[in-house]
Amino acid sequence: MTESKALLGLIQENLDEFCNARRVEFEMISPDLVPVVDYTQDLLRGGKRFRALFTYWSWVGALESADLQQSEQQRAASAEAMVSITAALEMFHAAALVHDDLLDQSDTRRGAPSVHKRFEALHQESGWAGSPERFGTAGSVLVGDLMLGWSSELFGNALLNAPTPEIETACRNEFSKMRVEVMAGQYLDVLEENAALTRPASESVGRATRVILYKTAKYSIEAPMLIGAAFAGATPAMLRGLSAFGIPLGMAFQLKDDILGVFGDPEVTGKPAGDDLREGKRTVLVGLTRETLPKSIATIFDELLTSRVLDGEQIAFLQQTIIDSGALAKTERMMQELADESLNALESLELDPRAKEQLKKLALLVINRDA
Repeated sequence: MTESKALLGLIQENLDEFCNARRVEFEMISPDLVPVVDYTQDLLRGGKRFRALFTYWSWVGALESADLQQSEQQRAASAEAMVSITAALEMFHAAALVHDDLLDQSDTRRGAPSVHKRFEALHQESGWAGSPERFGTAGSVLVGDLMLGWSSELFGNALLNAPTPEIETACRNEFSKMRVEVMAGQYLDVLEENAALTRPASESVGRATRVILYKTAKYSIEAPMLIGAAFAGATPAMLRGLSAFGIPLGMAFQLKDDILGVFGDPEVTGKPAGDDLREGKRTVLVGLTRETLPKSIATIFDELLTSRVLDGEQIAFLQQTIIDSGALAKTERMMQELADESLNALESLELDPRAKEQLKKLALLVINRDA
């Protein structure tokens, strides 16, 4: 078994043990609370674990260059704490997905019903009074909030084994910064979906780029790496180098996500074809399209994108419009340029060679993925 696979197994064990303990606690309060933990645990069993892997290999890579003297016992304690840190990041990400699916009204996540849909189904199957939709909304908000609290609990407990007080503080600061930035990016994303038509089309690409910087690039790639490296006692220069690698890679990651959200295979992505179009996402892909459309076509394009109810023929029209405008080709070129920038930055980093190779493999997986 490779080191990465072993880590993923340990993360899953950590999360399952945590959820099992919470289930016992909740059952003592009321058996009605069991679905809260069940839905959480089910969601935590899926995903690519990119954030966890970037965190871990940045920690490994920074250990060799950081001026941190540890005994074998201390190194073992740090390794155990790193598993909990990565589990905390996975818990936080799952919480964000619960809220994101609710905001976007996405019916599925990873090929299964999203959490708010599971609560709706529970309401309907139980024959309860009131609105299943409102119950689904309430349940998913509360589960997402609970998972945010649990992620902080996991993270805080892990940092009790931080090598030094300075490292503990540095990691807490990076974690706090990540939480603020991703919420800022999420709000800007929601704002753009609603306010785009009141703003110049010429500004749409710039606004969409700002959204992906904070909602995805910093949160998905940069922040996990900075947390991992900070736990190794990385120097400021090392942290800057990781940012130079992580931010363009995170931007490329989101551009790929935008393409998959419009053109991805539902059998592979686990989401309906053209799901981003149904949700009215104002992505870089859409912004590049809008820049080139004549007014008559742009009006139709915007009306469809804001309707939130599209049939197969309308989705096909939007997809073809994006292709014909040249926006798909432009987005793919942007993605490749950002990927090249990221990989060049990685090459210049003084990291443990084994860790550098693993980070490169992760970067290529992020860029070339189909889901």
